[in-house]
Amino acid sequence: MSSWEQNVRKVTPYTPGEQPRGEQVIKLNTNECPYPPSPMVAEAINHGDKNRLRLYPDPEASELVSAIADYYHVNQNQVFVGVGSDDVIGMAFLTFFNSDKPVLFPDITYSFYDVWADLFQIDYVTKPLNQNFEIVTEDYLGENGGIIFPNPNAPTAVELGLTQIEEIVRSNQDVVVIVDEAYADFGDVTALELIEKYDNLLVVRTYSKSRAMAGMRIGYAIGNEKLIAAMKAVKFSYNSYTMNMTSIDAGVAAIMDDAYFQKIVSQILKTREQAKEKLSELGFTFTDSKTNFLFAKHNSMRAEVIFEELKKRNIYVRYFNKPRIDNFLRITIGTDDEMDKLYRVLKEIIAADTKLETDTE
Repeated sequence: MSSWEQNVRKVTPYTPGEQPRGEQVIKLNTNECPYPPSPMVAEAINHGDKNRLRLYPDPEASELVSAIADYYHVNQNQVFVGVGSDDVIGMAFLTFFNSDKPVLFPDITYSFYDVWADLFQIDYVTKPLNQNFEIVTEDYLGENGGIIFPNPNAPTAVELGLTQIEEIVRSNQDVVVIVDEAYADFGDVTALELIEKYDNLLVVRTYSKSRAMAGMRIGYAIGNEKLIAAMKAVKFSYNSYTMNMTSIDAGVAAIMDDAYFQKIVSQILKTREQAKEKLSELGFTFTDSKTNFLFAKHNSMRAEVIFEELKKRNIYVRYFNKPRIDNFLRITIGTDDEMDKLYRVLKEIIAADTKLETDTE
């Protein structure tokens, strides 16, 4: 080993879902929206002043912050924006999790949390979900250096009730509690209504799922003005110009078109409920999803086998080779046509497996 290598920070990086190429691929593995963004987004991108691109963007992303604040009826000083919710959460880790006590998050959850903790050398403890993949509120009521969890949770798709969220926030007012609401627009619960009541609560959201803009990388946080000011201080100490002009313009346009947003969310919810029925008929069980994906398990076939067989047919879903969830698949809700093809292919795969078992008996 070279002498300089001894000083390299060693981390195990986050592993994102596969990004397959090709027109015939059905991509149901990364929870992207199956529909395009609002037509107003294309208008903003195509007709923006290109001459502005020679200039640095507004480091405050003031237009976007203003649009988000207006939409949620909060003060602009309560909004922080970043390059996707990953950037926002990373800044929150760096800003708030500096105690000598461990940060708490679920054992089965968004797998970037432990990566950030390792990267920033933050001590953490994971709390096991119960047998129904639910967060156990009591596990988060002891001493800690901060708390983060998604709601609904990923990859399990299970939603925690507002009463339970408030109990966690209320019982931990000496630390910051982050609720990662990447999928909240597909569920029934949001912690946003608790923002004015608790100054230690930070709610993080993204444009990547319900607003169909994963490629633009826009995320934001809403919380007490002191929390947001602290995050901005860290951000401006690291990189002032994180949000580019095109993303700012597109983000403003997207949040202005609420009718389109409501339309595509409604369609995804309709397809999700249909998928529950179709997959049940094929022998799958799953959690009560409040997201744009299903966390599904087949009653006879191993998840890894189904995953590989689907992949051979250019249909990609997500498989996690991890304890407790290694027999589950995370299936993003696609268009109705994409889901119909998934059902047909799954029926063929399951029938072939059943026949193979019968022939070998």
